[in-house]
Amino acid sequence: MSDALLSAYVWQRTARSAVWDRLVRDERGEGVISAAIAVLIFAFLGVLMWVGFKATLGNAQGNVDNQVNQIEQ
Repeated sequence: MSDALLSAYVWQRTARSAVWDRLVRDERGEGVISAAIAVLIFAFLGVLMWVGFKATLGNAQGNVDNQVNQIEQ
């Protein structure tokens, strides 16, 4: 086997190994990612609940003001 052929073989095996190591599924960090997703979901739900709460209280405040104004007349 010639030196050039051996050198090319070693190079392609090294490159294949490096690419394979990057592509193989690794489970490190999965818990952190899952926790971050859960935090984002809960934050989104919290914002939705706050908007609904503010809208409900705004409507209730308007109704109370109308009733108080009717009583005063």
